[in-house]
Amino acid sequence: MSISSGSSILVTGATGSFGKAFLRHALTHLDPHRIVVFSRDELKQYELRQMFADDPRLRFFIGDIRDRDRLVRAMHGIDHVVHAAALKQVDTAEYNPSEYVATNVDGSQNVIDAAIAAGVHKVVALSTDKASSPVNLYGATKLVADKLFIAGNHYAAHHRTRFAVVRYGNVMGSRGSVVPLFRRLNAEGRSLPVTDKRMTRFWITLEQAVRFVVDSFDRMQGGELYVPRIPSMRIVDLVAAVAPNATTHEVGMRPGEKLHEEMISADDSRRTLRFPDRYVVQPVMASWGYETPDGGERVPDGFNYRSDNNDLWLEVDQMREILERQ
Repeated sequence: MSISSGSSILVTGATGSFGKAFLRHALTHLDPHRIVVFSRDELKQYELRQMFADDPRLRFFIGDIRDRDRLVRAMHGIDHVVHAAALKQVDTAEYNPSEYVATNVDGSQNVIDAAIAAGVHKVVALSTDKASSPVNLYGATKLVADKLFIAGNHYAAHHRTRFAVVRYGNVMGSRGSVVPLFRRLNAEGRSLPVTDKRMTRFWITLEQAVRFVVDSFDRMQGGELYVPRIPSMRIVDLVAAVAPNATTHEVGMRPGEKLHEEMISADDSRRTLRFPDRYVVQPVMASWGYETPDGGERVPDGFNYRSDNNDLWLEVDQMREILERQ
């Protein structure tokens, strides 16, 4: 069941950068019956109502994914769920680990339980490149969440609910992006802080991320971890694209930060298929009737998908052109 005209959709964490972009796309292109905005912050929900001019297809639920009962109530009559709610700051997680576990792990299990209880058809959970071979608390909680959602298909085997995960890299234009900081400091004539000049990252736009999630609903059987084939960029090239004449200074990597990001580890290569637009990491076990999708090419044993060994790269001019469209 794809997201068809007349579907009812719920988005956890819908007031965030991805959520806003998803709502805009869904209201314009998917012709939903209703979209439930599920989040904790009443001010952000108020601002969202203004942004979308009180579109009658939007419903607003104040709630926390730590509250299973509230999730069950909000999911009543829902066909599809996009799980975007999470605590995400790497350095903050190192100082507040129990809070990240409560939201990213326990909250994810609540989403799974509530979706099954409410009879939701499909759930796509958003992951992060930091969940592959994690070295920080945030990435570790997201890896656990990924595994919970894949395993959720076992719990729902005799129900209609199916779960899949989408994992992607840095989102250009999202809250916390370094681009606005670079622009502000450059306008003030100040030197730009660079963690490490060797650093590389995956890069995806909000619009690409939204389309990838919507397309994943169409393809999923349940149990897949979808990874888009997206370009990498060098941090020094990003500086050149944003502020070509700026000076820079290295500040060192933050606690829990990697020099290069990874989206598929070598240990997952034996379960990974390559398609023109994506990689599909298949489930370890599948008791719900999962079948290997047609058309995929198995990646070589030992393959890993890292931002420094990618076969797609953004050059300075390409990044500048993309940034000008934001």
